Amino acid sequence: GDSYTVVIAVEAVREAARQMGITMRAAKVAVVGATGTIGKTCAQMLAGDCAELLLVGRREEALQAVRERCEGKGAEVHTRTDMNGIYDADLILTVTTALHAIIEPRHLKPGAVVCDVARPRDVSAQVAALRDDVLVIEGGMVDVPGPVDFHFDFGFPPGKAYACMAETMALALEGRYEDYTVTKEVSIEQALEIGDICARHGFRLSGFRSFGHEVPAESIHAVRERASRNRPAWSPTLL
Repeated sequence: GDSYTVVIAVEAVREAARQMGITMRAAKVAVVGATGTIGKTCAQMLAGDCAELLLVGRREEALQAVRERCEGKGAEVHTRTDMNGIYDADLILTVTTALHAIIEPRHLKPGAVVCDVARPRDVSAQVAALRDDVLVIEGGMVDVPGPVDFHFDFGFPPGKAYACMAETMALALEGRYEDYTVTKEVSIEQALEIGDICARHGFRLSGFRSFGHEVPAESIHAVRERASRNRPAWSPTLL
């Protein structure tokens, strides 16, 4: 299911940027967990969208390998092995395998967007409690076409599922009874293909949710207004 997760995560970042009034071509994008299966393909897809791309991971050697794949697509690419580099990022896609939250309120500037694809979440609940001037969205959720009963409560409203599940469903509808994403590598071509298959069968990016709650348009507008007020007083020295 990683291929369609990549597609939906990148689509969510682009849509969140649009709704927050962030120009992708001028933006700094950070990918946290950039050396993982999902992270490195997301990074490659986003490298052609933004002005600056920051790759965050634990091992510098692995980061350099991802950096080589991202360079030449348009963005200026940097790497870091700590979290402090995300403090001035406009858009953050985070998808690590950490067992605890790694993104805290101090890491985010006013108006930042965080797309959290990780389970358990990478973003601390303190961000929701203390930072009403940033937008945190849950990545990897899609609307499923037609009535569906999973016989299991994923904590979503009816008709919604994780992208990884939707990938399997779409492949079955397509008649592709095969192993599609079973390795640690997801190519851009593979991601785009499954994106087309899922779109053809009616799967699409779901509306935004944050910490289990729906994020309506008026909430995003309020975040933008608070971010605008708070920017003049914000300083990265608070890190």
